[in-house]
Amino acid sequence: MSLRTEKAYLHWIRRYVIFHGRRPPQELGASAVEAFLTDLATRLHVAASTQNQALAAILFLYRQVLAVDLPWLENIVRATKPRHLPVVLSRDEVRRVLVELRGTPWLVASLLYGGGLRLNEGLALRVKDIDFERGELVVRDGKGRKDRVTTLPLSLKEALMGHFTRLRAWFENERHRSQPGVSVPFALASKYPAAPTSWAWQYVFPATTLCKDPYSGKVVRHHAHPSPIQAAVALAVRKARLLKPASCHTFRHCFATHLLESGYDIRTVQELLGHSDIKTTMIYTHVLNRGGRGVLSPLDRN
Repeated sequence: MSLRTEKAYLHWIRRYVIFHGRRPPQELGASAVEAFLTDLATRLHVAASTQNQALAAILFLYRQVLAVDLPWLENIVRATKPRHLPVVLSRDEVRRVLVELRGTPWLVASLLYGGGLRLNEGLALRVKDIDFERGELVVRDGKGRKDRVTTLPLSLKEALMGHFTRLRAWFENERHRSQPGVSVPFALASKYPAAPTSWAWQYVFPATTLCKDPYSGKVVRHHAHPSPIQAAVALAVRKARLLKPASCHTFRHCFATHLLESGYDIRTVQELLGHSDIKTTMIYTHVLNRGGRGVLSPLDRN
């Protein structure tokens, strides 16, 4: 699992243990789990996704760590999952936001919109994941630990190649100074010791500082942190004078909606987004720029 998932699971396991007076989880059973999850919904009014994450963490604790299979939890009061439509910008609104960005934030945001990427997917791109000849981006270990292929915008080719030229010069200087290499997945560094310092595995958007790898403890260079990109996009949205609460993830919503508006079939969009269920992609059919459900108001008829 990803490091973020590990941290989230540990957080919920701690809260579960504290909720029951720090009693050992081995002494607790299905009723204790039901009481904790019900409290989250009824007293704290957490979102359905938050309650589901807490349930997944506790089930992992019992099944994978303690080797205890809990009975089916039937008496949990489930948090209500609201049905919100995603925020989607028009093509002109996207252009107005992008015009207000410069440098790396502009290039990252353009990739998010042009390829339908999540922010962390865009920042985690490596040199080997961009295929200029085929016009493709390969997303490695996306949400759900899945790889997928999406489109590389042709309009970004010149800007990306210029970015790669500057990145290669910086990369060669790093090697000349014997600086640590980049972080690589799990045991890959042991199997391929040269991978962290190879050009192919270099992050397209490397961090400006070094950090300690949480698994190996070695000093490495990770990809850029999302915070500066998020701050730059938030500022650009304000400068563009948009009233919609747009963020970096909005570009992904715009990618899907604008493809559907252009006539691409929903299965193609599902594959490009990496959705496991077509129902997830179907939500974008409700925000197409065709009015309410594509219906022409009787007031507009002659």
